[in-house]
Amino acid sequence: MIAGAGLAGLAAARALEADGAEVTIVEARARVGGRVHTLREGFADRQHVEAGADMIEEEQTEALDLARQLRIETVPILRSGWAFYGPNARGRRRIVGAPSTFIRAARLLRAEIADYKTAGSRWDSAVATMLARRSVADWMRESKVDGALAAGLRGLRGFFLADPEDLSLLMLVEQFACADVPGASGMRRVRGGNDRLATGIANRLRGMLITSAIVRRVAQDGAAVSVTIEECGARHELSADYCVMAIPATTLRDVEFEPGLPQEQHRAIATLRYGSATRLVLQFERRFWRHGNRPRGFGTDLPLGAIWDGNEQQRGRAGILTFLAGGRASRELRDILVAEGEQGVVRRLDWLGTPSRLVASQRVTWEDEPWSRGGYAYFDAGYDPWLREWLPRPAGRILFAGEHTSDRWQGYMSGAIESGLRAAVEIRALNHG
Repeated sequence: MIAGAGLAGLAAARALEADGAEVTIVEARARVGGRVHTLREGFADRQHVEAGADMIEEEQTEALDLARQLRIETVPILRSGWAFYGPNARGRRRIVGAPSTFIRAARLLRAEIADYKTAGSRWDSAVATMLARRSVADWMRESKVDGALAAGLRGLRGFFLADPEDLSLLMLVEQFACADVPGASGMRRVRGGNDRLATGIANRLRGMLITSAIVRRVAQDGAAVSVTIEECGARHELSADYCVMAIPATTLRDVEFEPGLPQEQHRAIATLRYGSATRLVLQFERRFWRHGNRPRGFGTDLPLGAIWDGNEQQRGRAGILTFLAGGRASRELRDILVAEGEQGVVRRLDWLGTPSRLVASQRVTWEDEPWSRGGYAYFDAGYDPWLREWLPRPAGRILFAGEHTSDRWQGYMSGAIESGLRAAVEIRALNHG
């Protein structure tokens, strides 16, 4: 049995059925996909846009391989890369190259990065423990970074979904230790909408998919698992050999386990934070932000968050700008919308060009969505890094999946898919052990 029909749960179900297993999926929403959510209604020119997971980096083979297996086309996006809109060394707001923030910060952090890599890039090392105790803001004060770099680092809340005051320095060091600049390898998007990955799997499954049902309790003994689910206010039980919990830690905390999970695993789940994230999409009569080869994606330190062309791969004169206000910007953006409406946002876009007529607007605030309660996981300075290895660890016949359990691609569709495939092979190993 699998709890959660996001990409993690669906990938696990697909792999388990390929092994000959009978699979039942229970999903709290009325749809599949989880935080992969394509908005299709209310836009001119029959356009659509992503309200959740959007971009696939070209080195994220898990998502790209799944698309190929399902015979779903992906298309390149944001081919001119990213820029950053913020203050320069003189304090004047300009559009500058986004990688400069990563390059400058990595240079200042070179000693910490070297120590982390020498320690094997392990989160159970003393080096990781030392880094994890400090926030990015602590390090910024100690390093006396200038205003331009401070603005660039605050702009990363559109990536990590956490402000410097909340983000563990360990996350920044780990990012640089991987030698990855997000998006540097190129990005892609599923033609026709990213939700096609989820529906593509779901439509091919043989087992039962139960939607609008909540997993309340999971009990296990040495031979089987009993799962209590709630549908329309009534509870009943399902029996299975194994259970994959492919739901966010935010809702996993509400599930009763019998016997209880190991203390370390309980702490790992209970203390993991999810970033606040408001996704605003604005459709304009024309794509006024396009200027030659200038990038179509921008980080900012503004309440608007990160901004990018949300549907450049689609035809039509109209176009959609996507805003991801992460961390404290999530509330700041919503405050603007309450006080000034969408035109308050439009008035703040003159640095992109002269805005054309606004055609449509939609917003999703993920911390208010009951089955996510946040955009995706991040580690704050209060999280014990030794606990990270407990997030994906099996507990008897219970397996755990989801982007928060992925080391390499946490926060991405590839991380969710990777975790589902891992849970499936772990069940295979347990079944033959």
